Amino acid sequence: MNKNKLLVSALMALVVLSTGAACSKKKANNGGDVVTEANSNLKRIHFDFDKYNVRSDAIPTMKENASWLKSNPNTHVIVEGHCDEIGTNEYNMALGERRAKAAKDYLVNLGVTSSIETVSFGEEKPLDPGHNEAAYSTNRRAEFVVRKK
Repeated sequence: MNKNKLLVSALMALVVLSTGAACSKKKANNGGDVVTEANSNLKRIHFDFDKYNVRSDAIPTMKENASWLKSNPNTHVIVEGHCDEIGTNEYNMALGERRAKAAKDYLVNLGVTSSIETVSFGEEKPLDPGHNEAAYSTNRRAEFVVRKK
């Protein structure tokens, strides 16, 4: 009987802890938490349809991002590639990876020496859930997520 009560108590505590973590919007900043775009001063860039080259209108943003990263060398950057919903999931995952890599390469060419990795989310994390060109152009992007070392 005691074992059952202990097991139930442990399971309830686990549920409460996992629910609290999932619902919590506030993050403790203990040096290992992810600091996202809004907190890190890094700005997203956008891409043209079915393209992965850094657009000319994104160059000032990339220079600002590079400057911030150079002044914050103890960072680990994750460049996320995103796509619109046009095309297959497989195609969009590959295109998202090419977009993330193009953004990473651009930062490296600007002299960023921070640790940078890439990840593709394809069409899975749209900023705009709409099904029109305005939504699609918003979703064709690279996001920059920073983890302090």
